Amino acid sequence: MPQPDFRSPRLFVDAALASGETIPLERNQSNYLGNVLRLAAGDTILTFNGRDGEWRAVIAGRKRPDSLVIATRTREQDRLPDIAYVFAPLKHARLDYMVQKAVEMGASALRPVLTRFTQVSRVNSERMRANVIEAAEQCGILSLAEVAEPVPLDRYLSQRDAQRLLVFCDEAANATDPLRALQIEPAGPRGIDILIGPEGGFAGEEREMLLRQPQILRLSLGPRILRADTAGVAALALVQAALGDWTGPGPAGQKTAPMTASP
Repeated sequence: MPQPDFRSPRLFVDAALASGETIPLERNQSNYLGNVLRLAAGDTILTFNGRDGEWRAVIAGRKRPDSLVIATRTREQDRLPDIAYVFAPLKHARLDYMVQKAVEMGASALRPVLTRFTQVSRVNSERMRANVIEAAEQCGILSLAEVAEPVPLDRYLSQRDAQRLLVFCDEAANATDPLRALQIEPAGPRGIDILIGPEGGFAGEEREMLLRQPQILRLSLGPRILRADTAGVAALALVQAALGDWTGPGPAGQKTAPMTASP
């Protein structure tokens, strides 16, 4: 499998990619390539759309970059492990950080849930999607994580697939070895949901509702109370190490998770 090229700039485009196609650039993309990166006609970048793999493209335009001419495919499209990051949203910059790190850690879906102690009631989903794209551009990721609209915790639990493993990261759980706990727990046949609560923790009735869920693993993240954004990174790292695509190479050199991959 070709290794990612981390030296070439990468740009997400929302258009079909194929050799010989010409893709018009949006104004902000043209500004980024021409004024920020100082690239001009004839320079090459890498581009992807989350569906057709990664392609090398040639910048076209007279006074400024205004389009890309798609040349050759550099990497085939991959699939993310079916890991959904379910979280109580935070404010502003910390939410941006949380989204970016979840994407870097390989989450295939971001699902905000509103709990009693959630700090915010409104979430800018478009900003979340922009952060998903930016993180994917910077980290060589080909597949874009799905961004869901926020829903109350009880509605999320009533609608979720009961065959998915729910990793409930609970600050009130006994501090035991979280990696070992994950290693002895089989992944759900339809993927994994990782749930991180708000800064104020879960209310008593929320915890009781969670503990009644099927396919649940109540997980301690160690002897210290972590901030919500730190807890998210820690939980994703543990799940990827025990059950996700850090576990070893699969067919054709691709890393695969011992679970159903997301489409």
